[in-house]
Amino acid sequence: MRVLAIETSCDETAAAVVRDGRTVEGNSVASQIEIHQPFGGVVPEVASRAHVSAMAPVIKEAMAQAEIGWEQLDLVAATMGPGLAGSLLIGLNTAKGLAYGRGLPLLGVNHLVGHIYANWILDDSEDEEPEFPLLCLVVSGGHSDLVLMRGHDDLVRIGRTLDDAAGEAFDKVARILGLGFPGGPIMQKTAAEGDASRYPLPRAWLKGTYDFSFSGLKTATLHLVQRFPQGQVPVPDIAASFQEAVADVLSAKTAQAAEEFGARQVAVAGGVSANRRLREMVQSRSPVPVRMPPLHYCTDNAAMIGSAAYYRWMSGARTELDVDVQPNLPVA
Repeated sequence: MRVLAIETSCDETAAAVVRDGRTVEGNSVASQIEIHQPFGGVVPEVASRAHVSAMAPVIKEAMAQAEIGWEQLDLVAATMGPGLAGSLLIGLNTAKGLAYGRGLPLLGVNHLVGHIYANWILDDSEDEEPEFPLLCLVVSGGHSDLVLMRGHDDLVRIGRTLDDAAGEAFDKVARILGLGFPGGPIMQKTAAEGDASRYPLPRAWLKGTYDFSFSGLKTATLHLVQRFPQGQVPVPDIAASFQEAVADVLSAKTAQAAEEFGARQVAVAGGVSANRRLREMVQSRSPVPVRMPPLHYCTDNAAMIGSAAYYRWMSGARTELDVDVQPNLPVA
């Protein structure tokens, strides 16, 4: 079964052709980073207009890579939420038009569930599918969730962020440190040159829950920076200390939840799952085997949407052509 998948939840325009939920035959992503860098963050209206320009080329590229025609597709899928409303509308309406025009079924996909299914995509090292029950840590620019996945159609959110998501906190602290946008990659690079133990920044453990909070950590980092004269801020040490605090909380709560809920495996997903320190700490603390997507499938892409669509479709999920976007759609 071949799925043409489209992803436009934020500032990447992406299309992919995925066979049987695991094999990526074509994958194309048009990034908007350079467009938004002067603004220090994603500008929704600018993102929507860029999606319009990039949509047809990325679809053509994905299908060219797959070396297939429209008659070889079985399903059209697109992200329906969460995300920026304008961006979501471009991708979902494109998928609707293609499905209607080509006589193909349509399936709307939860962006966060898509991130989880990046762990199903075949790479050089993984042949077996993830095992249920699966404890999933989904960490991205807008979300930090712990999800217990007992089957393809059985997901329960057991923890979430109460304020800033991990990726959002990385972006804001990168701005405080003058490192630019996007914050995640440059924070990791800067932290590699610093001493993570130099500044013991606070952790919000929120004992008794699997929820997260990074707003206080962000504020504490701001106050720390303000202690130093301009031009004398120890940026690498502060970046490393901040990164350590975030990874500490995320990995500890993931390990604890995996043990409590009897997970057979742990999966990490979302843009922040590309962070090297987080990957190391989850691996070292987890009581069960850990699965992580290849780095190029951690950030937003359509291959993960195609994988999720296949398994959701096989589980009986269906979408009508009058489906609308859901910018605040929860993971479960």
